[in-house]
Amino acid sequence: MVKLVNKQNVNKNLFEDIKEIITDSKSKIYTTINTTIISAYWNIGKKIVEEEQKGKTRAKYGKYLIKELSIKLTNEFGKGFSERNIWNMIKLYNTYPIMKALPAELSWTHYIRLFEINNHKAREFYEIECSKERWSTRELDRQISTLLYERLCLSRNKKKILELSKKGQIIEGPKDIVKEYYVLDFLGLKEDNTYLEKDLENRIITKLKDFLLEFGKGYSFVGRQKRITIGSQSYYIDLVFYNTILKCFVLVDLKTNKLTPQDIGQMDFYVRYFEKEVKQTNDNPTIGIILCTEKDKTMIKYTLLPGNEQLFASKYKLYLPTEKQLKKEIENTKQELLMDRYVIKYENKRF
Repeated sequence: MVKLVNKQNVNKNLFEDIKEIITDSKSKIYTTINTTIISAYWNIGKKIVEEEQKGKTRAKYGKYLIKELSIKLTNEFGKGFSERNIWNMIKLYNTYPIMKALPAELSWTHYIRLFEINNHKAREFYEIECSKERWSTRELDRQISTLLYERLCLSRNKKKILELSKKGQIIEGPKDIVKEYYVLDFLGLKEDNTYLEKDLENRIITKLKDFLLEFGKGYSFVGRQKRITIGSQSYYIDLVFYNTILKCFVLVDLKTNKLTPQDIGQMDFYVRYFEKEVKQTNDNPTIGIILCTEKDKTMIKYTLLPGNEQLFASKYKLYLPTEKQLKKEIENTKQELLMDRYVIKYENKRF
């Protein structure tokens, strides 16, 4: 008996196999080219630094040397050898004096952005995260501009902060995925209190990719306005996600004003419902995050039930603050956290 062969399926499978070979080859070619370029730029930077150090009046000699090199190299090889780019090659060598320390996955534009970071621990963190998460230059720029490293440091102890610069962001528990506050400037809403919660939600859905980049690692979108029914009464959870790293549901409630005890009670109710009715056997405990414009840590402490470590309240901003404003905000938050820890320590001593 002759077995009939579906030519269409054969052709499709053959096409997919060849497509995979080509895509893989292109990726390897790009990596090879990129590594070669970075290596050449590093060696150029090294040669210039060594030559520059021979000059008696280093600053003047350096400027003259770079200008002359730029003219000659541009005439010989064309674009890519402007004075500014040659100075960047010098920065590459000065920043990474050991060539083996250069992350191979990063492009030249990534490195140029990383040069601007003076804090070497922060720079190492962005190098690791950029390589692991394959951030584009635009994504890297946003994370640096919004001080992602400093914001993550807020909710971590000294050991965890050290891990950030050595290993990047390691997620082991609920606290590792929640930031003290989020920057949602990409939504395009004005901070004038005229927008509604549904406006905030609609913009997040429209800009879901940007929101997930800001929100953190491991999130997959499950749904919006998730209805839960108790008896004859229905309630709606604004956003529901599943974190594939922690293997748990993450519920998000959106608020356009200062956090209230009622908001915390509502989220506590949502989380408890998910724990009993939705969570599967293999899922970890459900996490609840309330996004609000302002919060009072003392009020939160007295509202949350003892032992409830799955509920979080985080502030958000609808505009991209300046670095100075962000640093001020971070310092204020640090002071709040220190004061809160002091009060808890004092109360424990009393009782």
